[in-house]
Amino acid sequence: MTVSRMQKLGKNPDLEPGRAAPSRRATTCPRCGAPFACGVGADPATPCFCVGYALGAERLAELRAKWSDCLCAACLAALAADPERAA
Repeated sequence: MTVSRMQKLGKNPDLEPGRAAPSRRATTCPRCGAPFACGVGADPATPCFCVGYALGAERLAELRAKWSDCLCAACLAALAADPERAA
């Protein structure tokens, strides 16, 4: 997962003075029920956390077929770490 310089410094770039907060969509993971903020399409300079997980084309197709919305970081990490794990 890609971590920005601001995140490494413990700062939230969305809260920095003079910077407009990107519109992140508040949602709930359909797999585990955890709330999270989806950043897909919110700000090209700071892409969503999901782009940092290597899942492969077949796994992505499986997830898209099973779930109609984005999954949280914990679920994506678990699925990326164990390709045999049930989606």
